[in-house]
Amino acid sequence: MDDNRRSFLIFVITLSATLAVMLGSLLFGAKAMSLAEFMTALTSEDAGVDGIILWSVRMPRSLVAFFAGAGLAVSGYLMQVVTRNPLASPELTGATAGAIAVIVPAYIYFPAISSMSYPLLGAVGALAASGLTLVLSQGGRASPWHLALAGFSVALFLSALTTYLLLRGGPPSPSVLFWLSGGFQGRSWTHLLHMLPCVLIGVLGALAASRMIGLIALGDAAAMSMGARLGLWKFALLICAILPIAGIAPVAGAVTFIGLATPHLVRMLRPAGPRWSILFNVACGGLIACLADAIARSAAAPREIPVGVFTAALGGPVIVWYLRRRVADT
Repeated sequence: MDDNRRSFLIFVITLSATLAVMLGSLLFGAKAMSLAEFMTALTSEDAGVDGIILWSVRMPRSLVAFFAGAGLAVSGYLMQVVTRNPLASPELTGATAGAIAVIVPAYIYFPAISSMSYPLLGAVGALAASGLTLVLSQGGRASPWHLALAGFSVALFLSALTTYLLLRGGPPSPSVLFWLSGGFQGRSWTHLLHMLPCVLIGVLGALAASRMIGLIALGDAAAMSMGARLGLWKFALLICAILPIAGIAPVAGAVTFIGLATPHLVRMLRPAGPRWSILFNVACGGLIACLADAIARSAAAPREIPVGVFTAALGGPVIVWYLRRRVADT
């Protein structure tokens, strides 16, 4: 079996697993549905309570989880390629903290600002924070640990600023704190529509630039020898990496580890080229987010546990394995 056919088969299997998890999350919850009740709610215009639960609560929530996981995974992959740093992620480069640091004061102190503008505000904050991280780490050319330390410092400062604003925020602060914990509870079709354009632009932009991603992965010298305008392309790919964060952060808060761990899982699957790597990240990131969301709302039902707890539990072992392998190789 050639590499492309093998990659296609793995992609189909991963998407099938994701669909199975999403189907399970639609069937089970505070009110379980049988398969017959599910089909009735799915196809009938007058399905009563089951129809409301399916179409107004569970369906949009599952789709938000899938696209959030896909966007985070692709964002992490692009950041790791652009910086040539396996520890780069939306969290470690400060992008998530930057988006949140702009959205929180807008929500608390400027309620007249429409939530429709939050993705744009998030993009500005994420781009500024990522840019500052790259400047502090010499444009990402420093060691992986240098970039991680710079990103951690930027994220820590922005998180401290966000905490200060929350402490002084008054009545709106509790609802913001729940959002900051990361999760998909109560997410609706409107939330999906707010998030989807940024995620799709980032993912489709990455797919369109897959040939350039392959050149950059070979090294700066190899890419420049082939006539690539490296500075322009790296900036464009950074924008594609940040846009999904700008759409996801206002909707789901800080969902951690998916952007860091998923690209490493994908490398273990040995995709046949950058385009397949992007598609694998979409499928695997969506699968991890949907699985974590399903566990979060069923492990302690009817209460919910923040999704970030389970994404960290799933992603943490991957990073520990990677670090141990790097130590063993050296």
